[in-house]
Amino acid sequence: MKKLLILFLLLNQTVNAQFKNLWSDQSSLTDVYFLDDCDACGCSASGGSMGFNSMLSEKFIGVRYMYQKYQSRDGVFNNSPWIDENFNTVQLWGRIPVSSKMDVMVLAPYHFLNREKMTDSQSLSGLGDITLLTFYNLHQTQNDTATFHHKILVGGGIKVPTGVFNNKNNGSINPSFQLGTGSWDYNLATEYIVRVNNFGLNTTLSYAFKTENQKNYKFGNQFNYGSTLFYTILVDQLQLVPQIGVAGETYQANQEFKEDIPYTKGDIFFGKLGIEAGYRKFSVGINVMLPINQNLTGGKVEADYRLAFNINYIL
Repeated sequence: MKKLLILFLLLNQTVNAQFKNLWSDQSSLTDVYFLDDCDACGCSASGGSMGFNSMLSEKFIGVRYMYQKYQSRDGVFNNSPWIDENFNTVQLWGRIPVSSKMDVMVLAPYHFLNREKMTDSQSLSGLGDITLLTFYNLHQTQNDTATFHHKILVGGGIKVPTGVFNNKNNGSINPSFQLGTGSWDYNLATEYIVRVNNFGLNTTLSYAFKTENQKNYKFGNQFNYGSTLFYTILVDQLQLVPQIGVAGETYQANQEFKEDIPYTKGDIFFGKLGIEAGYRKFSVGINVMLPINQNLTGGKVEADYRLAFNINYIL
């Protein structure tokens, strides 16, 4: 319990100052996916390395709230003033096993975006891009008495352009102040999980292929990676999973009429801390991410932090 109290204190201090996988011997518990889709620029807000899955059950439906805070230059010059940008997302999400080796994930976000300029403010709200993902269990340790338990998954998916894209929101400010990309985008992913007793490590790689939308704008392809150390604590019927890890995102330059747009590529590296708790059919979780190093759009956009809360019903 001492370790748990320390993690709770660290999480509380981080949120106040700046503001996965539960493993046990029960077969009903599941894996955690740390994948991304254009969240360095914020436009799709599918999770921002916060995870595509509950840590407590492989069958669930739920609601997740995600907050991303940015600052961006209100102009192309180095002395242009900074403005605040806030990306709020309420996301319906779930995971449905379709066979013993295959799962389907669904993520449907609704965005509330706003930014405060020197002279006025701007807001956007509406449905974002819906994402569908399929994961296949390529290999899993079969011997339950083995000291090390391994699991390898591969998968892919598609992002449907259900969110509105308006190129008038682009220009000198954050090009991803959008409800959606306006394009059909595709993802490939792989995940490796290893656990020893109550400890586990989850490592993932993913790549997002972006396509050109109907307004001749294309967001840059993105490579994502993440690794998370987690620990399972069981207290009667209460299940607690503190976690700590890192995640990174690297994306290519955006294009318009097939020409690269300056100051639109970049990368960011996060540290993250979180915990999830489950009791009977319900689970709740919190996750906070702080940038360790970043170079977004040539330094003209800076990420402050990301925060997520979720509540799920276990099927």
